[in-house]
Amino acid sequence: MTSRESILARIRARQGKGPVPADAERAAVRAHIGAHPGSARPRMEWEPVARFRERALGLASTVDEVEAIQAVPAATARYLRAHSLPLAAVCWAELAALDWRGAGIDVAVREARDADLVGITGAFCAIAETGTLMTISGRETPSTVSLLPETHIAVVRKSRIVRGMEEAWQLLREELVMPPRAVHFISGPSRTADIEQTVTIGAHGPYRVHVILVA
Repeated sequence: MTSRESILARIRARQGKGPVPADAERAAVRAHIGAHPGSARPRMEWEPVARFRERALGLASTVDEVEAIQAVPAATARYLRAHSLPLAAVCWAELAALDWRGAGIDVAVREARDADLVGITGAFCAIAETGTLMTISGRETPSTVSLLPETHIAVVRKSRIVRGMEEAWQLLREELVMPPRAVHFISGPSRTADIEQTVTIGAHGPYRVHVILVA
């Protein structure tokens, strides 16, 4: 039992429940969520991929598109060379099998460290309404790869672009048995205006966010 599971089990014990939720409890929660009426939303007559691209560009991200996942390393190399960035990166395990070496990029599959300047990740999904990436933490998807390096490159399949935040959470509930430890919403490069209301890029995270959309 992990520390998280131990803490939750103690809370459940104080409530007179077993250490692990029963199937009936999970079914009751799903039924409650499903029966809850959705809040009023604006009209969404736009096409999700085009809307995501428009909104992401408005947030100072950059966007590229490729026809197949195999084209991602070459697209990544073009971006890095165009911005005079190092041809070295850390990436998530799900992207490790791509031909990075053939594109001239030295890639390590691990958590990011202080010296890493480029991080390459996937995304659980992307939200068209706001141009936001949604990532989840896990052993194979370490959060440091998107948060620590100065440049974050995210690989997103167009089929994983949902219309709004509501659809993103619904997708998470449908596909994950247990929620992750952390869910991150990435809306362009990190920025803050805490000091004299002057916008500063890269204050708490990457200076650059580059999204590669895969058909």
